[in-house]
Amino acid sequence: MFIHVDKVTYLKDYCLRLFFNNGLVKDVDLKSELYGEIFEPLKDKNVFNKVKVNPETKTIEWPNGADFAPEFLCEIGKEVKEVA
Repeated sequence: MFIHVDKVTYLKDYCLRLFFNNGLVKDVDLKSELYGEIFEPLKDKNVFNKVKVNPETKTIEWPNGADFAPEFLCEIGKEVKEVA
């Protein structure tokens, strides 16, 4: 089964809650991943919180085209046991 992001919620700072197609819900802190030309603009929290799920690529994406592979996000995320 290929893993995809179905939904994203901005939490705070550089943290997101991701809902995956396999039923997992994970919180991901991307602060340490925001380096390189495409990710530098995301250090501005007003840009970072504009994250959306791209329905074609089935992962998170920002208006400048920056994205992360869903497998990577699932790997680094911390599982949320109960979602309020």
